[in-house]
Amino acid sequence: MGEDTEAVDVIVVGAGLAGIACAYRLALAGRSVVLVERGTTVGSKNVSGGRLYTYALEAVEAGLTREAPFERSVVREQIVMMDDDRSMTVSLAGPPAAVDDLPTSVTVLRSRFDAWFADRAEAAGVMLATGIRVDSLLVEDGRVVGIMAGGEEMRAGVVVAADGVNSFLAREAGLVGELSAHAVGVGVKEVIALDAATIEARFGVGPGEGAATLMLGCTAGVHGGAFLYTNADSVSLGIVVSPEQVTASGTTTHGMLQALKAHPAVRPLVAGGTTLEYAAHLVREDGWRGVPKRLARDGFLVTGEAAGFVLNLGYTVRGMDLALVSGVAAAEAIVAGGDLEIAYRTALDRSGLPATMHAADGYADLMGIERLYRTYPGLVLDVAQSLFTVDARAPRPIRTQVRAAMRAHHVPLRAVLRDGLVGVRSI
Repeated sequence: MGEDTEAVDVIVVGAGLAGIACAYRLALAGRSVVLVERGTTVGSKNVSGGRLYTYALEAVEAGLTREAPFERSVVREQIVMMDDDRSMTVSLAGPPAAVDDLPTSVTVLRSRFDAWFADRAEAAGVMLATGIRVDSLLVEDGRVVGIMAGGEEMRAGVVVAADGVNSFLAREAGLVGELSAHAVGVGVKEVIALDAATIEARFGVGPGEGAATLMLGCTAGVHGGAFLYTNADSVSLGIVVSPEQVTASGTTTHGMLQALKAHPAVRPLVAGGTTLEYAAHLVREDGWRGVPKRLARDGFLVTGEAAGFVLNLGYTVRGMDLALVSGVAAAEAIVAGGDLEIAYRTALDRSGLPATMHAADGYADLMGIERLYRTYPGLVLDVAQSLFTVDARAPRPIRTQVRAAMRAHHVPLRAVLRDGLVGVRSI
């Protein structure tokens, strides 16, 4: 990029799903677009648990799902409650949910999927520039007119920040402040190689089918949880925890993940596997409350995780689908022209994203109950174990067993009722 570089219609910074979707749709609309990526290859920096809801890919372009390099269609949902050495699994399995013969959710490996997605965008006309670190915005008379990278400038009618959870461009533009530690989780993930037949036998799925598992009680009392997704010939196992609490806990995310791999509930699922990748990433945890009041200014807008479009519902985590639809909305706003903030909000409303995030706004209060991570998993397992224990003694009433477990975990009834009320109000 030199000083004499001609201006393009749009520069998109960040080749994650939001950035690629935005650039792709702009190219399809006939706009000149440069997609700038800091990584040397697309997908090399992108970390995710690996589950994608396909409605969002169809929102980018109808029919795209049939061509995408997916790993497996999710046919089994699992929630696992754990303590140090016990576990209880709630598993929902059935025929693959489908709309128009398309699976509703699939697993993906981002390095493979993002590279394919970027290729599609390039074929549509997007100019992809990898290995470029953006230094700052280029601002003239209060309007963003481009970016500075390596001491050189590149001009555009609009700059789109899709630069991830800690968007320095959105901060520079004055749309967001510094991220607070309680607004994010820190995640680590391993991709562990296993042959397809082993995966299918261990997770009870057929060829091409997979499982999505979320785990609670595996973080040594630290606010957070874990995930396990099946890929074609590997599994993605990860843990996401509060960075504030993990520091004070005296352990590390790496240590937690290794302990999780050794847990009796997980060890048989990953036994014999070989670690292929290890990655770490920050994850937004504050839902709609973390979305900035303004998403655009003159010549600039922010999208994807950079705008806080991520949801943690406890039983599922949504980031990739929201990234895709927000990227599409950003492109539609730019094509519509006029006031970017109004056009962007209108396009987002049309996508249903704000309504989805509003509907889940209370989950932040539910997920903020510390006893979910420190106390309730063990309490629930104690009660379950007592129900299944049979000996020569007469069984105690269930209410007595529950009270005994509450006393053992030092949880007064009023605390349980208060947490229950928060939970009911949250959902």
